[in-house]
This record gives sequence, structure tokens and C-alpha cells, in this order.
Amino acid sequence: MSRTLLVMFCLAVGLMVLACGNPTNRNGTATTSTASAPAASPAASTAATVTASADKIGVPECDAFLTAYESCVSNKVPAAARAQFQAGMKTWRTEWKKLADNPQTKAGLVEACKKQHEASRTQLNKAYGCTL
Repeated sequence: MSRTLLVMFCLAVGLMVLACGNPTNRNGTATTSTASAPAASPAASTAATVTASADKIGVPECDAFLTAYESCVSNKVPAAARAQFQAGMKTWRTEWKKLADNPQTKAGLVEACKKQHEASRTQLNKAYGCTL
């Protein structure tokens, strides 16, 4: 029962993060915020890399998903929507780290991360052209 609740919680959080993201540029035309993003990208991706490496979950499936998700958000999501996605990543890291630290919930976390990866792969590919 606790594994089912864990999976449902992770999926619900992931879907809320994706649903709250408002893709402002689906047709691929350049906007002001997108045009200014490349200048800020190296600093943002460096900060994101530092954050990702410092906050490893300790479950390879979760760490791989978060690394791929973070790369997509940093490189493909318009700056106007990026903060929402980053807030979702922060929540996942915090909650998944707590679950990974508990031997009783760690086993269920592997499946939850795999399911979140699949759900996010579909959504981010459609919305932003990301391949997770």
C-alpha cells in the first residue's frame, strides 16, 4: 500500500509541475525572453550542474531522471516558464531524498522515478522537444 501511495504521490507532483508550466512558445518562433536566454545559459547551466551534483538522491534511476530533466529545463524551456520547472525539481529532490534515506520506502522509489521519467519524457517532448 505504501508503494502505491508513493508512486501516486510522485506522479501527482510531476503532473502538477507539468500542468502548471505554461509553454509560451510552442510554434518555435523567437521571443524576447528566448532570445536573451543564450547569454544567460552558461551561468544557469553551471549553477544547475552544481545543484544536481550536490543533491544526488542515491537512487540511480532518480538521479538519471533529474539530470536529464534539469538539462531539458535549462536548455529548452523558455526563461519565463523555467522557474516553475525548477521549483518542481527542488520538490522532487527534497521528497525523494527523504524517501531514499528510509530503507522501507527506498525500494518503491525506483519504480516511482521510472514512472515519472516516462511521464515527463512524453510531456516535455511534446511541449519543448526534449528527449529525456
